[in-house]
Amino acid sequence: MSYVFETEMMVRDYECDLQGIVNNAVYQNYLEHARHEFLQATGIDFAQFCADGIDAVVTRIEMDYKLPLRPRDIFIVKLGMRKQGRLRFVFDQAIVRKADGKRVLEAQVFAVLTRDGRPIAPTLFDEVFVSKGWKF
Repeated sequence: MSYVFETEMMVRDYECDLQGIVNNAVYQNYLEHARHEFLQATGIDFAQFCADGIDAVVTRIEMDYKLPLRPRDIFIVKLGMRKQGRLRFVFDQAIVRKADGKRVLEAQVFAVLTRDGRPIAPTLFDEVFVSKGWKF
């Protein structure tokens, strides 16, 4: 997998369950935060998307849990992005524990852009990726 972005985070105590590990649903928050940071870093303002009437809609998420995270673990969320067909795009993401580099989670997040409730081609990503020398 080719990752073009990464961001570092730390597990907060309240994200853990009685077993002392990060609750499975919290990982989706980590992945979403990384996607928003990625868009911001590429000059795409997610809030402006909404103001312009464009909504990014997640249609499916696949997550494979490998190892648990625990309170105060520092981890890195990695992200790649690719088109799938004419309308859909996919974020390929991974979470890696910083201390030992072990993979914690792998995910694929499938999404589309919509305007007025109808899917639109994600051509705005073409411009951003070409300007950065990335393939989309």
